Amino acid sequence: MIWQFDLIILSLVVICAVAAISVKDLLGAAILFGAYSFMMCLLWAVMGAVDVAFTEASVGAGVSTVLFVAAVFRTTRRTTD
Repeated sequence: MIWQFDLIILSLVVICAVAAISVKDLLGAAILFGAYSFMMCLLWAVMGAVDVAFTEASVGAGVSTVLFVAAVFRTTRRTTD
C-alpha cells in the first residue's frame, strides 16, 4: 500500500492514545478511546486483516465505547480540582 497513508494512520493512533491517557475528563477519555479503536480498525484494514478490522470496529469502537459512555453518565462527577 501507500506508505504515507500508513504513516498518517499510525500517527493518528499514537495521538489518540496519548490524548486518551492525558485528558482529565472521563467522557473525553471514552470518546478518545473510541477514536483510537476506529483508527486501529483502519490500520488493520490497510494491512489486509479485514476480519480483525471488522472485529475491532464492532467490539472496540462500537460496544466498548457505548458501554464506557454509559458508565460515565451513570456516575457522578465530583472532582477536587
